[in-house]
Parts: sequence; structure tokens; C-alpha cells
Amino acid sequence: MRMTKPFYKVRDFTDLKDLIRQSVDLYGDRYAFEIKNGNSEHYFITYKQYSDDINALGTALISLGMKGQRIAVAGESCYEWCLSYMSIINGTGVVVPTDKELLSPDISGIFKVADVKLVFCDKKFYDKLDRSEFPDDLKFVCFRIPEDEGELLSFDKLLKKGRKLVSAGVRDFIDAEIDVEKMCTILFTSGTTGASKGVMLCQRNFCSDVKATMSVVKIYPEDCGISMLPLHHTYECTIILFCAPYCGAKVTFCEGFKYVLKNMKEFNPSIFVSVPLILETVHRRILKAIREKPHGEMKFNIGKKICKAGSLVGIDFKKVFFKEIQDTFGGAMRLIICGAAPINPRILEDFDAFGIQILFGYGLTECSPLVIINNDRLHLAKSIGVPLPGVEAKILNPNPQTGIGEILVKGPMVMLGYYNNPEATAEVIDNDGFFHTGDLGRVDKKGRFYIAGRSKNVIVTDNGKNVFPEELEYHLSNNPIVGDSLVFGETDKKGKTVVKAKIYPNINEIKEKIGKTPSDDEIEKAVSDAVKSVNQKLPPFKRISEFNIRRKEFIKTTTMKIQRFKEENFKDDNK
Repeated sequence: MRMTKPFYKVRDFTDLKDLIRQSVDLYGDRYAFEIKNGNSEHYFITYKQYSDDINALGTALISLGMKGQRIAVAGESCYEWCLSYMSIINGTGVVVPTDKELLSPDISGIFKVADVKLVFCDKKFYDKLDRSEFPDDLKFVCFRIPEDEGELLSFDKLLKKGRKLVSAGVRDFIDAEIDVEKMCTILFTSGTTGASKGVMLCQRNFCSDVKATMSVVKIYPEDCGISMLPLHHTYECTIILFCAPYCGAKVTFCEGFKYVLKNMKEFNPSIFVSVPLILETVHRRILKAIREKPHGEMKFNIGKKICKAGSLVGIDFKKVFFKEIQDTFGGAMRLIICGAAPINPRILEDFDAFGIQILFGYGLTECSPLVIINNDRLHLAKSIGVPLPGVEAKILNPNPQTGIGEILVKGPMVMLGYYNNPEATAEVIDNDGFFHTGDLGRVDKKGRFYIAGRSKNVIVTDNGKNVFPEELEYHLSNNPIVGDSLVFGETDKKGKTVVKAKIYPNINEIKEKIGKTPSDDEIEKAVSDAVKSVNQKLPPFKRISEFNIRRKEFIKTTTMKIQRFKEENFKDDNK
């Protein structure tokens, strides 16, 4: 098992607080953020201002009695989101990043399990909550409201309070020491019903991942990164909140997917983190525009060949043939870091022709998240790349013919474990410290890894969202007319991953409900109503789009668990 050697010298930092401190020393007057306000005016935050704001907000949090407490952050990505996150982990307590798309019962469950005492959020997130589901003493701090509104505390007022405290000499946050081995964040993999797990990460996890990534991927102080994915997404968080400050780069925020290209032209970013769905959509638009031009596709293919030939002799023709496409991204785009789901290799090849490098990699929340990635010296379209420096990766029990087996990884970025769940932790981290990813893959003779299939259970949608079948099966099981169910992901005719279910109905329950032996149509309607009822409780990306009714019971193990990958359980037995 060969270890990847670093390309670039990486400066040492002890923790994320030290990382920000060094960023101020190195890049204090450089812009850390470019922000567009409601009036479409742009303003800037320097690294010195960012650091001062972190210290002020952290000081204010401690004054509220939040030292050592669990504090959630939710809502649209913005400067206040970043500031809240960093002020929590760098001397206050434990941060609980929360998916803004979850429904109120799921959010309530997460906050209850994590024992959250305060929530940073925007008004939109707060308004969707059923307040009766939350403790009366739970505090809410709302972004971008000038004054307190009822129980809602103003973020701006809290920040001003912190500045006054710091000016008065209060240093309990500023002087707080960081224990890099202590849990600093809990990241929940899904809603709390069913099979949710809380991933515990420490600052050592994050710092090691930043150092490893920055030793093979170069980001410059002149770079501008645009944040497009939700910041609770670990991929986005690590690059935007940690890697960008390490490099002294500037961060901006996308206003939403439909504004992507508009924001690109406004901010002229050079880097962003993406999931395949975004790149597929943009790529499709580009090809459509090319085909609509006279001989467009032919010229495009000729241009790609000339650019490829030119690169072999050190001549760059990309601006000659693809300047218009480059301008679509603002004209400065050079690097896209992509992961979370499989991607069509053609997209990587075409973007490379455009002069925009896509580094396709592999990561997991449990690994902070990056572990295997293409890099500045490795640009492969079909491989996820090689392990980061400091990461050991191997294939468990590879198939003698195909070489495919489970991917195992080991390194300082691997999580502390699952929150309050030592049994689940022991199932995935073995005695040698290897994390069992549950993903299938293979490795070639040069040490390059390839994904062969996703986790045995998790369904990964095209936008990188994780859907856990057990959670949906749990909801279905709460309906008495559902005897058993098996939820899975499947690719439809358009190549998109959709959530489907096989359902074995409880005929006796349906019979009792309608007062007679049900017909096929009545069984279909009862099951359909059950699925609709479950879907109403779920955010759109988790909803079951199709179902089939089974006439026979599922094949089960001796412990009465459905054998999820048994072929017979997927056969259509309606006929």
C-alpha cells in the first residue's frame, strides 16, 4: 500500500483557531468575503475583520451561558453562517450544522438528541418550525434582523454586544484553549427517526484533512471561491470555512441554483465545490447552445482535438476556441472540486477542454470528508484518484476476477465515532483503525481507485443528498396496512437516481378497514395512500416516487431482517 507524497509544503497549525490567527498574520488586509446585500451592493470583509467578528461573537455566546453547550447553525449560506460556525468551535462549544431542508419533526429530533441549547438561523428557517415541538428554553438567534423580535434574538445586536465586551477587556473566548481531540461538531446523517447517526468530528480531523488536501491541491490568495452547496455539507464546509482561510482566498455566496451563472459573472470566481447534478445541468446547457449554432458540434469537437494536441506541445488554444464558454463562468474559473456522487467522465473531459479543471474525488462525512481525490498532477476522468497524503486505503476481500471489494480507509481525518452509539461505531471502525466505508470499488496497479457501487444501504441522489432506506421503511412500517417494505434507489430512463419501494401489504388490515376482501384496485389504492402519507412527512429529495406491490413475503434472515440484496426480493411477482 503506497502512500501519496505531498507536492507542496504545508505550514503547520495546531487547530482551527490557530489557522485563523495565521491567516490574519499572513493575509490580514486581504478580502476574506465579498458579500452582496439586498440592494445588490457589494461589500467586503477582510481577514482581520473576520477574526475580530469571530472573537466578538464567541465572547457574546459565552456571556449568554453557552460555554460547553451544543449550538446549531441552519439556514441559507451566508457570512453570518460561517461566522456562527467558527465562533462556536473555536472556544465556545460544539456546533451542530443542520440541513435547512429537513422538516420540523426531524429538526426537533436532531436538536433533542444533540441537546441543542441555541440555534443560529435565518427567518425562513425559523418560520418553518412548529415551535410546539421544541423546548421553551431553546434560544434562537436570527440573521439579518436589526432588533429582537419576540423570542428571536438579533444576530447583529449579539455581535455588537460581543464587540463591547472585547473592548472592555473580556478575553474568555479569545484565550480559550482548544483540545484538538475533543468533539467539536456533530453531523447528523439524516433525520433522527429510523437509522440516523450523529458523526462526531474533532479539530484534529478537520486540520489533518486541510493539510493533506492543501499538499496536493493549490489554492492561491488571488483565488475567489463561490459557495454553492449548503454549508452543512461537509465537502463545502471544509473547503469554504477551512481551506480558503488557510490559503488567504476570498469567498462569495451563490444566491440559489437558478442564479448560478448570473452570480458567476458578478463575482468572477475561480473555484467552487460542486456535486455532479450541477455540472450535468450546466454541461447540458452548454452543449445545447453549441448544437444550436451552425456546425456548432463539429467545430466543438475539432476545437477539443486541437486544444488537446496543443497541450502536448505546451501551447494553450483553449481561450481561442472556448473563451465564450469560459466567460459563462465569469472568465476566471479554473478549478472545480467535485464529489458526493458518480459523474459522467465526458463532463470531466469536456470541462478540461474548456480550460476548467474538475478534480473528482471521494469523501465521506465520517472522514471530514476527503480521503481519495484526483489532484494537481492527476487528472483522471474515470477514477476517483489516489488517497490523500497520510491516508491509507485498501480493498477488503477483493473479488479474484474483478478486484472489487469494500473500500477501507485509515487516517487522522477519520471520525471519533457515532454520537452515543458505540455499537454502530464498532461496526465501521475495526481494531486496526480502518473505517469500513460500505462502498464497493477497486484499485489498479498504480494505486488509483475506482468506485464500482455505492453503499449497501444509502441511496445517493444526483445532487449528492443521502437517502437512508431504513428511515423510509421506518415511516412505512408505522402504517398498519404495510406489512413489510424494501426501499431502494434505481436509475430511470433519463439516467437519474429515483427512490422506489417494494411493499408487501397487510391484507387483513385492509380487509378490516374496508369491511370486505379487497380487490387488486383497492389494495393498490390503500398502499398508494400509505406512500402518499409518508411522502407528506418527508422533504422532496427523500420522497418515494414509485412503488410495486408484492404478493409474497420478502426473503428474510434468521433474525427476521429482509435480505436487502437478495435477487428474489426485487423480482416482480404481480404476474
